[in-house]
Amino acid sequence: MPTPEFILQLREQIGHRDLWLSGATATVVRQVAGRPAEVLLVRRSDDSSWTPICGIVEPGELPSQTVVREAAEEACVQIEVVRLTRMAVSGTIEYSNRDRCNYLDHDFLCRWVAGEPRVGDDESTDARFFPLDALPPLKPRHARRIEVALAGGPDVVIEHDPH
Repeated sequence: MPTPEFILQLREQIGHRDLWLSGATATVVRQVAGRPAEVLLVRRSDDSSWTPICGIVEPGELPSQTVVREAAEEACVQIEVVRLTRMAVSGTIEYSNRDRCNYLDHDFLCRWVAGEPRVGDDESTDARFFPLDALPPLKPRHARRIEVALAGGPDVVIEHDPH
């Protein structure tokens, strides 16, 4: 997975120690007349797991801009942010290179606007829409993101990610 340049520069100073980063995730829903609603997922190239569109918020970028950018980069689709649905603090995530991060994640419900999903970069090996009743197995934190986004509550849910 490509690491943003600003993180590489930080890592030169702090090594593998914990970084506190902002992340953004898009639950992208496609609703086409006469068909059931579908959710966009990508299969990660590093661990082959299915996830919603996710990314690290770049310096000076709004998290809502991050999900729009990441959807275009990762799955070659155009999306529109509907609303913020959840903010969550992750546990410590340790990557295969021993880098450690904690995230303040901003989860958004998004609407598909255009484009058929396809792999757009080396972060994923597949990109496609799945019917809501036929999602592939998901890690608990990703399943929770989708669950909250689709619940349609008026408030933003604030919580820790499930482990």
